[in-house]
Amino acid sequence: MYLSVIIPVYNSEGSVAKTLQSVVAQTYHDFEIIIVDDGSTDKSIDICKQFHDSRIKIVHQQNRGLAGARNTGIRHAQGEYLAFVDSDDLWLPEKLEKHLQHFERSPEVGVSFSRSSLIDDQGKPLGIYQMPKLTDIRPEYLFCRNPISNGSSVVIRRAVLQAIKFQDNLYGEVEDFYFDDSFRQSEDIECWLRIALQTSWKIEGIPEALTLYRVNMGGLSANILKQYESWERILVKTQVYNPEFVELWGNKARAYQLRYLARRATRGRSPEIAVSLLHKAVKTYWQILLEEPQRTFISFSAAYLLWMLPKFAYQKLEKLMMQITGTSQKRRIQQEQIAKQSM
Repeated sequence: MYLSVIIPVYNSEGSVAKTLQSVVAQTYHDFEIIIVDDGSTDKSIDICKQFHDSRIKIVHQQNRGLAGARNTGIRHAQGEYLAFVDSDDLWLPEKLEKHLQHFERSPEVGVSFSRSSLIDDQGKPLGIYQMPKLTDIRPEYLFCRNPISNGSSVVIRRAVLQAIKFQDNLYGEVEDFYFDDSFRQSEDIECWLRIALQTSWKIEGIPEALTLYRVNMGGLSANILKQYESWERILVKTQVYNPEFVELWGNKARAYQLRYLARRATRGRSPEIAVSLLHKAVKTYWQILLEEPQRTFISFSAAYLLWMLPKFAYQKLEKLMMQITGTSQKRRIQQEQIAKQSM
């Protein structure tokens, strides 16, 4: 099974070497690596050129953003399967092998994703994981919670992307599009939702944390507001081709997105923004208090404690909670892997 790995690169000279090394070091070897230089102005591409691997191809373009770079990679890809990794994230060596095994076991699955371990700006593990639901992922669940979590966790059959392809003239000529170039944020969930609503392919995860996802809190407040505005555009776009879905699930999804962004604001030490977003979430869809009381309560507690406690006290409490959470998550991953192997 031939596979294409697509790496969008834009001014990531501090991390791209480790990203590329994690791809080259995969236990599965039959793949090409398409590096899309999205108008970088630093030494990122020079660093990539230092890797002497015949599987590597570099494509240059003027800056189009993450979605635009992925689309360019897809147009150049030859593989039956396509994997994406951002130039600041990492893969464990067995990632591609595990996903291809998943596809072999489950021919109805079109999108395979893994769990992710979180790392900081320096690549140091934070000890916690993204722990999404892995199976029975319906469109409304995906819209509210995005179990795929990040674009570096996913491997997709080419047939899935062909099924959602559309054509447009955004740059002076008609081209095929898969991700929507007009989105500079929230492009992932927009694409996953189109797959869930417009195709019969299943979206399914595997329990291993095979992706190391870098958490960057730079410019957090502005990014959160921009991300919410971009996410709202998904509602507008989906309304055009599936108004019934938006009517049924729009407010619920909006509330869950607000709560997610509130947690990000808390991590970024912006308690006023976090509290405001949480109150807006409850006002938009109060049932979130009943549907997920524990997660909602924790979100409120963290935001208000950040607001009220001295910085050193909150940091100690946060560190303790992260250790407890990480230990619990790691144990759960191990148990699920054992259960999977015994099947």
